[in-house]
Amino acid sequence: MSNTVNLAEKFAHSDKFKKLFQDGMSLVEESAAYLDGPGRDNAKGLPRVSAMLYGSESMRLTTRLMQLASWLLLQRAVNEGEMSRDQILEEKKKIRLEETNDSSGNQAWNDLPVEFIELVTRSLALQNRVMTLDAELYGHTTQEEVISTNPVSQQIDLLSTAFGATKQ
Repeated sequence: MSNTVNLAEKFAHSDKFKKLFQDGMSLVEESAAYLDGPGRDNAKGLPRVSAMLYGSESMRLTTRLMQLASWLLLQRAVNEGEMSRDQILEEKKKIRLEETNDSSGNQAWNDLPVEFIELVTRSLALQNRVMTLDAELYGHTTQEEVISTNPVSQQIDLLSTAFGATKQ
């Protein structure tokens, strides 16, 4: 249909995307400043197990934010006409926007500095927003991914398996 409106596409070119971009980049700067300053001092006073969790979570946070910043910069380049859709699809292959393990259930999690936990929580929320927007804008890259995330297809596969039918 030619008169369908892609809301994700409209969002990507809106002032709301500019706000998302600004928030994302601010979170990167804020996290770097915290990890290089007060976070380093706070980590020194943690119990051994909590310090190990802090170290692994700070690496995850840094990696997550680098990937999110890369995605935001690519999307901004597309919005400003600096890159074509084909170019961004090629560059996006280098970015990993996958969900990461949630360590908040770990007993040592509650020993971590509140400021650090807030940064991790905000980064996960940003990651969620970016992953949703990415899926809306660029969809799934393979038919297998589409089928595997389609609940109807999953149920049909289960029924086929249960009744011994083969896939067509």
